[in-house]
Amino acid sequence: YFNLLSSCHLKPSITLKGQAPCFRRHGCPKIRFAEPAEPSSLTTMLIRLFLALIAVLYFAFGVWSLFDPIGMTSRLDVDVSGPNGIFEMRGVFGGVSLGAALLAVVGAAMPARYERPALLFLVAYMGGYTLSRIVSFLLGDGPTFNGWFFAGFEVLAFILALTALITRRKP
Repeated sequence: YFNLLSSCHLKPSITLKGQAPCFRRHGCPKIRFAEPAEPSSLTTMLIRLFLALIAVLYFAFGVWSLFDPIGMTSRLDVDVSGPNGIFEMRGVFGGVSLGAALLAVVGAAMPARYERPALLFLVAYMGGYTLSRIVSFLLGDGPTFNGWFFAGFEVLAFILALTALITRRKP
């Protein structure tokens, strides 16, 4: 995507997709490209608020999962069994959620450097959950209300993170 800031009296014969036509051989003015528009300050603020909210939610869920994995999994109607059940719940739900919270808060606090990585992580992480929920639904699994609630959060977080990432796309 580019905006031509000068024009030529000749039309280009053939251009490749995504490449600017070369008018210089015809003695026409040099073509300058307009800088892409920066997202508005409102967009920046909304993305930072989104990342901060995600950080708070993941932090709360991570702490809950770390210190009360049985309570957390029972709230989701998931049974934990085997000698490594609680160990895995603390690691998977607690540890990963706390790591996600850390990345989201750093993305909100230092957007110039970490906003994009935080959004990419959320798109990949929540996109994976969203894909697995769609496959699960298509295969006929019937979750409880709590399962649908968490799935709804995951899909919404995926859509919002993807929208934010597209909005902040860099050339």
